[in-house]
Amino acid sequence: MDRLDELRLFLAIVDGGSFAAGGRRFARSPSSATRIVREMEQRLGTRLLQRTTRKLSLTDSGARLAERARRLLADFDAAISFAVGETEPLRGAIRLSAPMSFGTRHVAPLVGEFLETHPEITLQLSLEDRLVDLIEERVDVALRIGHLQSSSLICKRVGEVRRVVVASPDYLKKFGMPRKPEDLARHRAVSFVNHANAPAWAFQGKDQVQRKIRVPCLVEVNRAKAAILLARQGMGLTRALSYQVADELKQGLLVRLLKAYEPPPIPIQLVYPSARLLAPRVRAFLDFAASRIPRLEFNRL
Repeated sequence: MDRLDELRLFLAIVDGGSFAAGGRRFARSPSSATRIVREMEQRLGTRLLQRTTRKLSLTDSGARLAERARRLLADFDAAISFAVGETEPLRGAIRLSAPMSFGTRHVAPLVGEFLETHPEITLQLSLEDRLVDLIEERVDVALRIGHLQSSSLICKRVGEVRRVVVASPDYLKKFGMPRKPEDLARHRAVSFVNHANAPAWAFQGKDQVQRKIRVPCLVEVNRAKAAILLARQGMGLTRALSYQVADELKQGLLVRLLKAYEPPPIPIQLVYPSARLLAPRVRAFLDFAASRIPRLEFNRL
């Protein structure tokens, strides 16, 4: 086994969590995989893996080697693909993360379209509303909605959404149309409150001054879908991200209010650890998604 294959086996063991899992990917027995890693450790003069009866864990030296090995192998694979003109079909696995609602509506269909074009790629799509650690959880690409804090992640902006206030036509017939944010004090709200949504609603007019308004709350929920459903039933105003109500606005089931006072748009971004670490299949997905997401209808709201 040459040095590059040793590194591939080492990473397979790390990712699989055992010598048996890593060995299977290279048709090697657990004892053979163990022997190869032991020889690597002897040659390097340091322990790479901590072995217990229950699990394997990386030592500090092993973690540093794994990080550099991923970069080296990604660059090597990219160089080979470039040398042969990328005529070989893309293959391998991609791990992708996206927010629950946006991922269900817009990312999952993109995944299906992408896999039809690249049938030898497998893709794991994780939909959850927490910020995953791309390095720790070995995620290749994440779609995030919001302004990102300074980090080592590479970002590619692919769209934007707005926080919009909406109500049903029946509600507006009964309670009237608010013309300015201060009018909301005479209305009632179906409030969607979670870690990203405060009880007070922020507005910003042409004067660029931000104001926060607390709308009397009739119902409070922790899921946007429920708030939108109740708003459609005429229970009150609600505030949501524009993509979440795009269909209802198009069908006339909800009416967009106070557009002139909406805060600045929120970016939609694809993030990934480092351009140098990108395998050709990951780069292909990034290019594919970056060409499709800006065309989605919610970007025109």
